[in-house]
Amino acid sequence: MINVYRHGVFQLLSGWADGPEFATQCPIRPGNNYTYRFNVTGQEGTLWWHAHVQWLRATAHGALIIRPRAGRSYPFPKPYKEVPILLGEWWNANVIDVENEALATGNAPNVSDAYTINGQPGDLYSCSSNNTFRLNVVQGKTYLLRIINAALNNQLFFKIADHNMTVVAVDAAYTNPYVTDVVVTGPGQTTDVLFKADQPRSLYYMAANPYVSASGVQFDSTTTTGIIVYNNATQSTPKMPVLPAFNDTSTAHRFFSNLTGLVTGPFWAPVPQDVDEQMFITVGLGLVACGGPGNTSCSGPLGQRFAASMNNVSFQFPNKLSMLEAFYNNVSGIYTTDFPNNPPLRFDYTNSNNSFNQAIIMTTKSTKVKKVKYNATVEIVMQNTALIGIENHPIHLHGFNFYVLAQGFGNFNRTRDSKNFNFVNPQERNTIGVPVGGWAVVRFRANNPGVWLMHCHLDVHLPWGLATAFVVENGPTSSTSLPPPPPDFPKC
Repeated sequence: MINVYRHGVFQLLSGWADGPEFATQCPIRPGNNYTYRFNVTGQEGTLWWHAHVQWLRATAHGALIIRPRAGRSYPFPKPYKEVPILLGEWWNANVIDVENEALATGNAPNVSDAYTINGQPGDLYSCSSNNTFRLNVVQGKTYLLRIINAALNNQLFFKIADHNMTVVAVDAAYTNPYVTDVVVTGPGQTTDVLFKADQPRSLYYMAANPYVSASGVQFDSTTTTGIIVYNNATQSTPKMPVLPAFNDTSTAHRFFSNLTGLVTGPFWAPVPQDVDEQMFITVGLGLVACGGPGNTSCSGPLGQRFAASMNNVSFQFPNKLSMLEAFYNNVSGIYTTDFPNNPPLRFDYTNSNNSFNQAIIMTTKSTKVKKVKYNATVEIVMQNTALIGIENHPIHLHGFNFYVLAQGFGNFNRTRDSKNFNFVNPQERNTIGVPVGGWAVVRFRANNPGVWLMHCHLDVHLPWGLATAFVVENGPTSSTSLPPPPPDFPKC
């Protein structure tokens, strides 16, 4: 069975087509089918689709490109050609088995065996040296690369030897042009860049390797490659870019924090100034009691089971009815609306001395969501913690884009850090990498009734519980309320 999610599509008044199992629908059972019906409203750019059941998105994914309507052009010079670049991961194993083994033992899953560019690891791996992705280019022409990070558990650095790139959009939201020699992208994020073939006719590698913000953890340290082939180039060994160090947080932060929104873009709207719901959410790892029949010890730290949480709530999906059906039909017992606006305990969040503090490291499972009024403006401070380990967490919100007002390191201090909020031209995203040992502040308007997940897009962390959901109430009219489900909507 497989449910499909159009990552980043707002699904305005079409939450029944969002896709995540037991969030907006029950699973599509083997032998059955469901037609997703939705409109794309107020969006253009690069998004993608993927399975939203366990780890199936490792191979079940693809690009979803929304081009300007007829008669409307890009807010940048028209490229000679557009090329999707999908970055992924590969295991020499069944990924469902990899996930299930980790969940059974309570430990971390095995790392991948390779990274891929458009489905191929590249010629640094013996298994695919004859099938490396090749992009033929004409000298002097400009190409639009639509870069999609479809990897399960890794943020990635991406470079092209001897070439700069100009970022013009992220997560299907236009940006001011930003010139860079490296793109940093977290799982779920998309980045549109203009790349000009302005070097001597030759062969050049495009390459990606991991950005690993956590210390002392296992990771796949290999490099995936594709080849830029200039017209009339003499065959030779491609030139390799110098990639950042795996733990180069300064490069990652410089890239993420220098992006700004294009206020002259076709769908730009000013940042809402008045905040109705202000939330401070800690995000990070933790432990849950081992438990289970005959399970007195697990393979996680301290003999317990790995978990993850927001505000010390480790999210557990229901298994009898989807949350959206429960919302629409007013069914109780599927979720509760008591997700806290603040963590239960204030502490020195990013102090690594607290990593295994047993007084604060344990969490429990529940299905708590945050309920908000239609059209409310929600501001969230996402605060990373040092529990278990410190790492960058890519947090994704379904159903909305948000403005990234600011991001930084250490513990968020409103008096100090609010002075740096960007209300003029903040970048818009649907997925934000909360900096390692740091914080990010985002703001969005809840103008889409329904149930919308907010979760870490590292797939290892979602089943561990690094998630919650927003239940957005219906508006005052039928045009601002969730319509009925379609007749073929999957039943549990």
